[in-house]
Amino acid sequence: MKFGIGQPVARKEDPRLVTGGGEFTDDVNREGQLHLVVFRSPYAHGKILSLDVAQARASEGVVDVYTADDVSELGTLPCRAVLTGADGEPAYIPPRHVLATDKVCFVGQPVAAVIAHSVESGRLAAELIEFEVQDLPANVDLGNAVSPDTSVIHPEHGSNLCVHFINGDVDEVHQAIAAAERQVTVSLVNNRVAPSPLEPRACLGEFADGVYMLHNPSQGPVAQQAVLANAVFKVPVEEIRVISLDTGGGFGIRGEIHPEPCLCLFGAKKLGRPIKYSGDRSEMFLADSHGRDNLTTVTAGFGIEGHLQAMLVETTANLGAYCTAVGPFVPTMAGGRVVGTVYNIPLVAHSVQTVFTNTMPVAAYRGAGRPEACYVMERLLEQAAVDLALDPVEIRHRNFVSSEDFPYTMPSGVELTGGEFSETLKLGLERADWQGFASRFDSSKSRGLLRGRGIGYYVESSGGGPEEEAKVTANEDGSVDVVVGTFSHGQGHRTTFSQVLAERLGVDFDLINIIQGDTREVKFGGGTGGSRSSQMGSIAILRTAEVVLEDAQDIAAQLLQVERSTLSYGQGRFSTSEHQATATLADVGRAATELTGGKLTATHRYNRGGGFTFPNGCHIAEVEIDSETGHVEVARYTAVDDCGRVINPLLAAGQVHGGVAMGIGQALLEHAVYDADGQLLTGSLMDYTLPRASQLPDMTVSFNEVLDPNNELGVKGIGEGGACGAPSAVVNAVLNALAPYDVETIDMPITAEKVWRAINSS
Repeated sequence: MKFGIGQPVARKEDPRLVTGGGEFTDDVNREGQLHLVVFRSPYAHGKILSLDVAQARASEGVVDVYTADDVSELGTLPCRAVLTGADGEPAYIPPRHVLATDKVCFVGQPVAAVIAHSVESGRLAAELIEFEVQDLPANVDLGNAVSPDTSVIHPEHGSNLCVHFINGDVDEVHQAIAAAERQVTVSLVNNRVAPSPLEPRACLGEFADGVYMLHNPSQGPVAQQAVLANAVFKVPVEEIRVISLDTGGGFGIRGEIHPEPCLCLFGAKKLGRPIKYSGDRSEMFLADSHGRDNLTTVTAGFGIEGHLQAMLVETTANLGAYCTAVGPFVPTMAGGRVVGTVYNIPLVAHSVQTVFTNTMPVAAYRGAGRPEACYVMERLLEQAAVDLALDPVEIRHRNFVSSEDFPYTMPSGVELTGGEFSETLKLGLERADWQGFASRFDSSKSRGLLRGRGIGYYVESSGGGPEEEAKVTANEDGSVDVVVGTFSHGQGHRTTFSQVLAERLGVDFDLINIIQGDTREVKFGGGTGGSRSSQMGSIAILRTAEVVLEDAQDIAAQLLQVERSTLSYGQGRFSTSEHQATATLADVGRAATELTGGKLTATHRYNRGGGFTFPNGCHIAEVEIDSETGHVEVARYTAVDDCGRVINPLLAAGQVHGGVAMGIGQALLEHAVYDADGQLLTGSLMDYTLPRASQLPDMTVSFNEVLDPNNELGVKGIGEGGACGAPSAVVNAVLNALAPYDVETIDMPITAEKVWRAINSS
């Protein structure tokens, strides 16, 4: 069918967006609106001695100024991660107030809120706030966060340890590693990154007729509505309405509720005026949750022929000063689901100490724990190949979970349902022209450059929340409305969901209208995160369409004057074996209105159960290095991804491109850096290096469609695979190029300076 599943349909969203028709939160303005400016702590750690806002409150253009005492009725920002440590104790979740109460714990923490007639007058007033703290030692060294002589951030807890998560028998694994013929150990850094979506955060809060209304970019407004209602304002969810318009990127932080929306809504109710907040780029480096930031040592025992026998992964994960909504969950349960990835390892133990530091809290960031787990695994195998003098391709083939092993229980206890890992690797090698590397190596050498290649095989567990809901309505004019609980912030849901529905209902692709982003319309939904939209949203829509067709048969039978059992449906029409007459879905929609006074509509909630899908893939990078300067260039990049059935190859490739760009950025360029006093040194795009187009290669992207057995479309996720595969592919390629200098490891990001120093210290 035209514009059906599997076709590279251009995004139907784009004409509106590229011609300036997009509507983002900052585009929304109300008559008489006021503006929020946040006064943020310039100190990383200290007890608040005084906070004098009198001059700010009296400043021209200022309507009000709030401190923690003024907003004490607001609840704290919640953490959803309910974890129990190896000692049986629950994770310590410190209260995170909307405004700092008795102390500050990181630079950028909101301390006071200025409400003014303009942003300019608000900023001038914020400069008049007198703020004095008793300095406390800043704890910013992740490696020493739980040392006895390190300052404790939350004294009521008595430790900087949030929770020590252990899965597996550490003693048994130690013994198995010691008994193995060979041992391999690698120490790794997963560097801290700043998400930096294209659209900085903005919000507009209003209060009228007993209802709070918030315009706020998100990854799903239903979840934000629940947090605001249940945790912050403590009102029924019907009294909170959240609207998310066009949203310029998510990457995990859009799943969080930050203090600014709470302050806008609080002020809107108190003052009876709409209140708007618009963050600028530099403020977002201080105000947006960061990602990653792990230290890991992985030790494994191998047989003499390279077979993995046991593995111990020990990680210290930085949570920042507080727990975000998913902070402790990301490095433990989320990343822990895929520890061991696609390799068959008899014994695995996974230990994670999640710790507090005086830095910006860490949240989910594209992949949320799975890229870290994949990086650990691929770096281990690459080092093992060197130590055991094995081919890096062969050592992977020898250790892959094979098709005969499915369903395979991973070390986390999660069931891996399928995949053709050896086949996907072979396709990756073929499409990367692995055999032709020697000639490219010689070409680089002739130009005075080093050349290396690296593999990054990944698997990630996608799915997010296990339930999703859709509502499908067949209208009298032939159009179809779809309300769905996922949320598109750049992925192209209006296109892919329309393809799924057009194929099943046989209706015109352009007549399908996807409705999202407003809790007045969307009553239930898990939003978009964890690469869940295709496998949750698409299935919910597809199954709801089946209910619509089932309900439509009685009306179609009346229209055609036949028994229901004689009906069949195809190409948008009901037909009967009794005669030649047909009835379109639009005909049935009109008849439904005439007969019942309502529309032909159905709502269905899809529950996939506890399982996940497992997108996986082989990513291969080749780099060139200038040995005189240390400059690294990604010269070639090949990705073969298995995301199950590909609904739209064009959009799927775009998701790969975006994920790879973020992975290359982490591998070579991006790093959020704090000094010893807890000051953020990378507070703007002058200091924090996002990858530019000139720093990214042309990518060869293709797919190996191994259908998922647990849903009728056979789909898996695709949004996070690039971020899982790229870091290890690039880092392994760099180390391969530096093999003549006996460089065994370089921490991400692999800057030119680090490479130059490694070369010149060898």
